[in-house]
Amino acid sequence: MTNARIVLTTVGLNETAEHLAGQLVERRLAACVNIVGPIRSVYRWKQEIHNEQEYLLMIKTTAEHVADLATAFKELHPYELPECVEIAIESGSDAYLAWLMAEVNGQ
Repeated sequence: MTNARIVLTTVGLNETAEHLAGQLVERRLAACVNIVGPIRSVYRWKQEIHNEQEYLLMIKTTAEHVADLATAFKELHPYELPECVEIAIESGSDAYLAWLMAEVNGQ
């Protein structure tokens, strides 16, 4: 297993996704953010079922930065309860993982 992580979140607008991605990379909380979408999300929120268009952000970071991402979401994310799901990266190319670590560590 590596120290690399992918954190998932969703937002409702492409412009919001681009702004959030830019801020996370600028702040070195992420080496890269992929924006996927639009996608459809079906979920229950406050006792109602919603079927919404959203954009999925796949945030490449490290285990040490996941808590910082959650804190940044409180400031930057438009949702009252933003998705913040961490997926451990079991393995990957050594060169890519070294680049990821260097980017979030400011090297």
